[in-house]
Amino acid sequence: MKFKKIFNIFFLFFLAFMISSCSRPTEDNRGYSASMQIKGSDTIVNLVQVWAERFVEKNPSYNIGVTGGGSGTGFAGLINGTCDIAMSSRKIEEKEIVRAAEKDINPVEFMVGLDGLAILIHKDNPVDKLTLEQLRDIFMATITNWKEVGGEDRRIVILSRESNSGTHMFFKEHVLRHNDKKSKEEFAPRALLMPSSHAIYDEVYQNPNALGYVGMGYINDKVKAISVAVNENSEYFYPNVENVMTGKYPISRPLFLYTSCQPSGVVEKFIEYALSDEGQAIVEEVDFVPINQKGK
Repeated sequence: MKFKKIFNIFFLFFLAFMISSCSRPTEDNRGYSASMQIKGSDTIVNLVQVWAERFVEKNPSYNIGVTGGGSGTGFAGLINGTCDIAMSSRKIEEKEIVRAAEKDINPVEFMVGLDGLAILIHKDNPVDKLTLEQLRDIFMATITNWKEVGGEDRRIVILSRESNSGTHMFFKEHVLRHNDKKSKEEFAPRALLMPSSHAIYDEVYQNPNALGYVGMGYINDKVKAISVAVNENSEYFYPNVENVMTGKYPISRPLFLYTSCQPSGVVEKFIEYALSDEGQAIVEEVDFVPINQKGK
C-alpha cells in the first residue's frame, strides 16, 4: 500500500509537469519532438522555409510546417497553442505579453537576423530616391502625384500591409510617427491594405503607379527598390546587406523568432540551427543580414 501511495504521488507530479510543459509537439523515441508548427511574419517566411528544408534534410524524421499571415498571427498562434514558434518582424507588444501571461506563457525572444525595409516601385518609374519625410507625406496622402517627387504626372497608388503585420507596425512607428510614442499618425484611408508582402510585390510589378514597402528579400530586377535618406540634406542609401549591417540605411530592423518558454526538443534544435554558422549563411543567401556580421 505504501508503495502504491508513493507511486500515485509520483504519477500526479509527472502528470502536472506534462500539462504545464510548454512543449506542444509529440515526442519521438529519442526524446525530440517529431513535428513542429511555425507561424507569423510574411517578411521572413521564405527564410524560415529554407531553414526548415535544410534542417529536415539533416533530420529526416522531423516534420516542420511553416505558414505566414503576419507577426500578429504568429503571436496569436503562440498564445493559443497552435504553433511552437512565432516568426516576427517586430518585438512582441505589451498587450500580447499580458495575454500570454494570462495563459501562463512567458515568451522567449531570439533575434535571428536584420532586414532593411525596401521601398518598391515599378521598374519603369523614373524616381530613384526619396527622403523619409517624402515617404511619410506619400503614405499619409499629403503627396499624391509622382510629379511632386520628380516623377511623371501620375496618381500615386499607396500599398501597405494589413494592421496585423509587423512590417505595417514598424513602418508606421518608424516612418509615419518618427518613433514618437505620442504620435497618432496613421496611413491615409486610400492606402490599399495588402494581405502579404508578396501581394505588394505583385501589385508593384504590374502597376506603374504603385509604391509599397517590403522586406529586402523581395528585391529583384523585375521591380525597382529606391534609395532612402533621412532628410534632403542627408546621403541616400540603397537597401542592401552592407548598408543595413552598418546602420546607414535608415529603414532597418531586427528579425525574431519567439517561443512560449525556454525551448527544448526539436524547437531548441531548430533555433540552434538558425543561429549557427550554416543558418546565418542562409540568412545572407536569401538577402537578409546575418546577426553575426553586425558591426563588422
